[in-house]
Amino acid sequence: MPTRLGVVSYFNTRPLVHALENGEIEHPFELQFDVPSVCADKLHRHETDVALIPSIEIARAAEPYAIAPGASISSRGAVRSVLLVHNTDLSDIRTIALDTGSRTSVALSRIILHQVYGCNPETFPASPNLEHMLANADAALIIGDAALELDLDKYRCIDLGEAWTELTGLPFVYACWTGREGALSNQHAELLVRARTLGISSIAAIADAHAASAPHSSEFYHRYLSQNIRYDLGEQECKGLELFYRYACELNVIESVPKLTFFS
Repeated sequence: MPTRLGVVSYFNTRPLVHALENGEIEHPFELQFDVPSVCADKLHRHETDVALIPSIEIARAAEPYAIAPGASISSRGAVRSVLLVHNTDLSDIRTIALDTGSRTSVALSRIILHQVYGCNPETFPASPNLEHMLANADAALIIGDAALELDLDKYRCIDLGEAWTELTGLPFVYACWTGREGALSNQHAELLVRARTLGISSIAAIADAHAASAPHSSEFYHRYLSQNIRYDLGEQECKGLELFYRYACELNVIESVPKLTFFS
């Protein structure tokens, strides 16, 4: 049987799976594409074996999860595609409309607002329609492709990846390959790292292909994938992940800080 691999459908994940899709690597994976929250739900329900899930969901799993080493969706500094758009001063935010596809970024927004601006706003889910969100809340969390296409000159917003690194000096890990212990063999974990390496080398081609049907230039998307998004999962990323869990636990976003466990 193939290994069911849950893949986030956002543009920034393309370098992780490009080589798996185009046949550069022979692999045993059956790719299933969904938004981050659905990727997490499917893994929790055993509908996939391994998935690129929001990092906060590792702490919410009903059973221990292991992480595939060496690959993630992360940033160190501005990420460009995780934005908190606001109508009022940041310290005065009382309500936030949340993109329903997001979970890790929801926790990140609460941490930044609490740690940096001293506020603890109420939150409610909403579809990612910015005008509707801002009509009903002081701020709106926009992530992924919707954030990437946003005209930043029209809105007041903060880049949450940049805010995290300014606060901590560390990278922020949005998602990583995760599954139940034993779901991924050493050989298959190595395939995911190999796919990442090949995908990074193909960023120019990925950007060109995406720009053909998207509003920005190939150079814009190339810059985003090569400068804003990072695909490593090393010591610094793990330190950032552990600190994220500690802050999230302090805010009661998660019940406890999970121990990071990796596929061998």
